[in-house]
Amino acid sequence: MTGKILVVDDDSNLLEVLGMRLESSGYEVVTALNDVNAVAALKESPFDLGIIDLQLGERDGISLMKEVHQIRPDIPVIILTAYGSIESAVEAMKNGAFSYLTKPFDPRELLLQIEKALENRKLVSEIKRLKGLLESQYEFSNIIAKSEKMKAVLGLVSRIAAADSTVYIHGESGTGKELIARAIHLASDRKDKPFVAINCAAIPETLLESELFGYEKGAFTGAMQSTKGLFTQAHKGTLFLDEIGNMPISLQKKSLRVLQERQFYPVGGNKPVEVDIRLIVATNLDLKKEAQEGRFREDLFYRVHVIPVLLPPLRERKEDIPHLVAYFLEGFNEKMKKNVKGLTPSAMQKLMLYNWPGNVRELQNTIEFAMAMTRDDVITEDLILQAGGLIQAQEKLSPLKDAKAAFEKSYLIHMLEHTRGNISKASELAGKYRADFYNLIKKYKLKPENFKD
Repeated sequence: MTGKILVVDDDSNLLEVLGMRLESSGYEVVTALNDVNAVAALKESPFDLGIIDLQLGERDGISLMKEVHQIRPDIPVIILTAYGSIESAVEAMKNGAFSYLTKPFDPRELLLQIEKALENRKLVSEIKRLKGLLESQYEFSNIIAKSEKMKAVLGLVSRIAAADSTVYIHGESGTGKELIARAIHLASDRKDKPFVAINCAAIPETLLESELFGYEKGAFTGAMQSTKGLFTQAHKGTLFLDEIGNMPISLQKKSLRVLQERQFYPVGGNKPVEVDIRLIVATNLDLKKEAQEGRFREDLFYRVHVIPVLLPPLRERKEDIPHLVAYFLEGFNEKMKKNVKGLTPSAMQKLMLYNWPGNVRELQNTIEFAMAMTRDDVITEDLILQAGGLIQAQEKLSPLKDAKAAFEKSYLIHMLEHTRGNISKASELAGKYRADFYNLIKKYKLKPENFKD
């Protein structure tokens, strides 16, 4: 194990011996005879570990350790003490020391403590990374997941990210398939390598092969130099093939060979190129049906259909609409230099009643239009209706029973959000008995705990 260590001791002889011993064990070492030099070194460059003597002339090592943790909270510190008293050891541990050693100490024990401290730091760092990733997925990223269906999707994503298996994402247009693909990549061991995406439906068949596999100089008219394709660009990383159902049959065979053999020939090339990629595919088509009807290779379908991820349409996760709206408002406020605080209740009702055939993308476009048009600090119903003409038609065509149910569910969601999941407060505001309000919550499968901060 390697790492950069800061050693602080006012005994120059011990400092020299410690420095030589740790360097001979493969560590990078910076030494300091006093607290001033130690703090200066710490501010200048990052360290993985600190070793600090308990007695440093006019200052004790515990107070220096506290200052170290103010500058670099994640650095473990080993305290060296010549006294060996239980009191000083307990004091050091209570104030954040990873461990302590009593002088004179066994060099092997020191190396063992260093190794443990560095392993612990790595573990803590990974836990923080995963926690941050989880928090960003559920709270701060583009992927809004307050509904049970979307939480289930992200739960699956978090479990499969570390695996290297091919992922098959199925969902309607506008549901956020590329966002999920990027989330999988960023949570995987390939996160520091390229994420390369291509929409197979957006590129003509004559160009798609050279885009995917690259070409050699002179392979066709205009091929003035050899060019790497997307498979090669994604080497060691992730390749995302969006709308794979629209890939021409002729290219499906070549793509299958890449997945089977992990190598291919560029257009016009006679030497195979080997690649190491993780493949994620997405489609809004029923690929199994497409394969049965001969429009998609059945063998390729089974090669890519390894871990299926089904993205629900927005009409099945309407609990997410208020949160998506808040997210879009924040982004467009910054982009348009505005300060729109929200939507009127009637405007939000229109959003909750609509079925959103264009899903999240359509909702985003609707909010962007309304944001651009409004001159006030709230978005009104008329702007929502102008943004999406289908909304008014959808509302008129909805049966009374369905419209009532949609409004009732929207009302419950707003009450729970306002009271942060407190059923007693929500039922009181709604003028309902607590038991009746709770039955309504159960009817619409809402969970109060999802609305707590």
